[in-house]
Amino acid sequence: MNTFANLKKRINSMCFKRFEVHQIISLVLVIFIFMALSGCGKNNRVSSPTLPGTRADINASNYLSIQAALKALSEEGGIVHLPPGEFKITEPLTINKSDVHLKGSGTSTHIINANTNGAPAIRIQSKATDDSSETEALWRVQISDLRITGNKQSGSGILASDVNEIYIEGVTVSNNGGDGIKLDYCYENPRIVHSNITYNKGTGLNLLGTHDIVVSGNQFEENHDALNCFDGYNLCMSGNNLDDHINNGVVIENTYGSVLSGNMIEECQGAAIVLDRDCYGINLGSNVIAHNGEGIMLKDAHGISVSANTFTINKKHAIYFGTQSGRITVSGNNFSNSYIGKGEVKRDTGDLAAAGVTIEGGRNIAFSGNTFSGIQPDKAFKLEKQTNNIVFGNNLLIDSESEHNQLNNSLVIDNLVLSGDSD
Repeated sequence: MNTFANLKKRINSMCFKRFEVHQIISLVLVIFIFMALSGCGKNNRVSSPTLPGTRADINASNYLSIQAALKALSEEGGIVHLPPGEFKITEPLTINKSDVHLKGSGTSTHIINANTNGAPAIRIQSKATDDSSETEALWRVQISDLRITGNKQSGSGILASDVNEIYIEGVTVSNNGGDGIKLDYCYENPRIVHSNITYNKGTGLNLLGTHDIVVSGNQFEENHDALNCFDGYNLCMSGNNLDDHINNGVVIENTYGSVLSGNMIEECQGAAIVLDRDCYGINLGSNVIAHNGEGIMLKDAHGISVSANTFTINKKHAIYFGTQSGRITVSGNNFSNSYIGKGEVKRDTGDLAAAGVTIEGGRNIAFSGNTFSGIQPDKAFKLEKQTNNIVFGNNLLIDSESEHNQLNNSLVIDNLVLSGDSD
């Protein structure tokens, strides 16, 4: 009797365990099917989104080319994610829809432009209308988090034409045969931030016919010019680092209502900043302008404020006033050599040049509260051409020759002139 009871108990236990195993297997299968249908995993995209209004979210890894992934976007736009890798192209990647975001995986996403016929790596431009060659403007295209390089015969890294509210962030653009980034009449609100724009044969950032522009937190190095802004207005350029340019740092022409503030501009072979061709209403303030061929060149500029800048060891013309410039305020700036106290300078004997102000026909200019020290071999204030209506007052000149007392029809008052021994 006991033997029968024990046998029955063992059979019941085995059945229960078999039932428990079946339950576990069924549960695992359900979980696996759920994960497959829901697209779990970092790089997968939901193929059939249920959220109303959702636009395309494309992983370029699933396409034969980046251009194919861009073409897969609907007319409503969307986002294309680029994986890490090197992607060699011989024809431009073309974006011709609004509300598109091309997003890489940082500098590990490297687009290499192998074109040798002057074509850009990325071209952003609307398709031509059916009845003419004219195009309608695109809106709100964003490029971010990737690296673009070219060669001596390639074109620009990014070429955008007639794109409003274009946004470029976290992009490295280097070694292109044309400009690094060229915005051709991208009229409304372009933003270029936190990017590295280097070693381009043309201009690092070329802005043509744009307005309400933000250029912030970028690094520019060894382009021809760092930035050109022509035929636009309302440029806000702040917190950028410009170094070692073959020609000029910033060139602004036919532009008004702009501010350049808090930028570091160093070792341009030409000038740090050039204003020419009917510039007006521009503030140049709180910049460090160091060791350039020339500092600020005001060739054709009016209504300009130059304030609180530091000009140090520039070779020629820390500020130059051309014959077409006037109605300018120069206040609170420091013009210096590499003096570090106790009669010592930091630079060696071959690098002692420190420039001051040069007047060549400019007029109606006020100089106030500036400090000039150790200016050589030229003068703190150099009068190339006699002019009228200059105010030169409350300035400090240390160990620097000056021609401010030769001004005619001007006000020269309350300046303090000291020798280097005064320290």
